[in-house]
Amino acid sequence: MGTVAVTLQVMPASPDANLERIKEAIRGAASAVQDVKLQSIEEKPIAFGLKALSVLLLMPDAHGTDAIEKALAAIPDVESVEAGDVTLV
Repeated sequence: MGTVAVTLQVMPASPDANLERIKEAIRGAASAVQDVKLQSIEEKPIAFGLKALSVLLLMPDAHGTDAIEKALAAIPDVESVEAGDVTLV
């Protein structure tokens, strides 16, 4: 079993969403999911003041992203969570 680096794009519900509160909730959700290690969270401008959060995680390759995607999607003010790059480390 190997380790993968997964990038998730977390979209807030509106440009007015509190990104710092969402980041804290992401940290908590990542630590609650077994074998998931949060590496970084970056703000990425999208359009009209809306910023997405690019979340980089490390996890076992057999783990899958479903559990962490569901945990992040359940955060208040999060519109969607989309898996991006998945790379074997």
